[in-house]
Formats: sequence, C-alpha cells, structure tokens
Amino acid sequence: MLSLMLGSAGAHGAWRFDQLGLSPIALDLGFFAIKWYSLAYLAGLIFAYWHLLRELRKPGAPMAQRHAEDLFFYSTLGVIVGGRMGYALFYAPELLTHPADLMKVWQGGMSFHGGLIGTTLAIGWVSWRGRLNFLRVCDYIAPCAPIGLMLGRCANFVNGELWGRAADPALPWAVIFPGGGPVARHPSQLYEAGLEGIVLGTLLLLLFWKSAARWRQGLLMGTFAAGYGAARFIVEYFREPDVQLADFAHASGLSMGQWLTLPMIAIGLVLIVRALRRPPLAVTVQSLPV
Repeated sequence: MLSLMLGSAGAHGAWRFDQLGLSPIALDLGFFAIKWYSLAYLAGLIFAYWHLLRELRKPGAPMAQRHAEDLFFYSTLGVIVGGRMGYALFYAPELLTHPADLMKVWQGGMSFHGGLIGTTLAIGWVSWRGRLNFLRVCDYIAPCAPIGLMLGRCANFVNGELWGRAADPALPWAVIFPGGGPVARHPSQLYEAGLEGIVLGTLLLLLFWKSAARWRQGLLMGTFAAGYGAARFIVEYFREPDVQLADFAHASGLSMGQWLTLPMIAIGLVLIVRALRRPPLAVTVQSLPV
C-alpha cells in the first residue's frame, strides 16, 4: 500500500487518483455490475438492522422486533426515494422535469438531507401505526446511522466524486481527481467519513452502551442531529460546491449543504437541552405511585 501511495504521488507530493487502482465497480459479472456505492448502502442498512436488534435486548426498549422489521423496510424506501428527491430539489431541479432521469438512481445523485427526511417520515409512519413513542424510536435508530454514512462517503471517494476544494500541493494527503483538473484537492469525502462516521458513530455508541443516555428522551437523536450538522458544516469549507450551485455559495457566503445543516444543528441543540433538563425516564417511572 505504501509503494502504491508513493508511486501515485505527483511532483508536488499529491496523490494521483487514477493511479490508485480504485474502481467504482466492486464486482463485474459481464451481464451485471455491482458498484461499491450500492454495497455501501446495503452494508449500512444491514448493520443498522443488526445493531437495532441488539439495542432492543436492553431493558426499556420502545419497540419490539416486529417494529424493527417494519422500520428496516420503510426506512430503506425512505433513504432511496427521499435521497433522490432531495437531490433533485436541492441540487438538480432540472431532474424534476425529466422523470425518467429522476428514477436512474444508479447514475448517482443522492442527498443526505433528502434521505433524512424520507427516513424520518418512515419512522413517523411506523411509530404512528404501532403507537410507539416517535422520539424514543429515533433515539434507538440514531446510533445505527453513522456507520452507513461512513461507508457511503468512502464509496464517494472510490468513485472519485464529490471531491474537495483546491489544497496546498504539499499537503501529504491531497489528491488530484479525474475531472477536477490538474489541481491537488482535499479528499473531503474522507473528512466526512471520519467526522460523520467514525467520530459521531463512536460518540453515539458510547452514549448508548456506556451511559444512561437512552433513558433521556431525545438526547441521542439530538446528539446525532447536532453532531452531523456540525460535522457537515465544517467539512463544507473543504468540499467543492456543486457546479450548478457555485454562484449560490459565492453569493450567500455558505454552500447549500451548510444552509441545510443549520436547522439540524438548531433542532439537535433543542433536543439535547430538553433531554438534560428533564429527569431520566427510569426516574420518572420509579417515582410513579404503585
């Protein structure tokens, strides 16, 4: 691996992406190709389902396994449909006038914020139908999400897409991406994988398994919303704005991704403060008269 990195380095030390030996296709069967991006989505959903089932074994779970199965199905639809619709609404409105192109999810173009809206609607539907506490269900789902985010960002890097802004050519991890010109750029996909996936995921897993956070309604969901929003807001300073939104970012001073994360940060902080100001659910239950 080290020899590959050194061999791919340019005159200024930047890595040349096209010499890293990466391909967006994980398995090519000739008549059918499986892409890393698809595998990232699948692996993220499988991990989320597996981890949710483990969480439900802990005392005080807000739902049963049958609800988790419904969540897995509807959330998968929410991620795909919401992610694609969000991309069209926020980043590529022209897709709305070409329904055939809108349905071509395999060509790329998914919005996290759209996927989040779709998943939230799916959770709301399952909670309403099963008479579950919506916020507590979200608390149990929040620790399951960052792994999928990390895998998705790693797939973005393998695809050589969503690269970052121009970087100092002497930066040891700068990359020259195909389509990005002869410019050394920040691998912002990996920045996002680290912050949104590893850092945020580790924090949420520790809060769930090593503390009483799950008894404070809204705390885990609030941490996820505020944590993801803050991570995305920071990384957007290193991420190249979408071509069609470059003028918008220049005029407003913030990218579309940053504007969309501001409500997330605000909602997350409100949930965290609300959860910390109220007594834990266990205390509330114990204080009820017998």
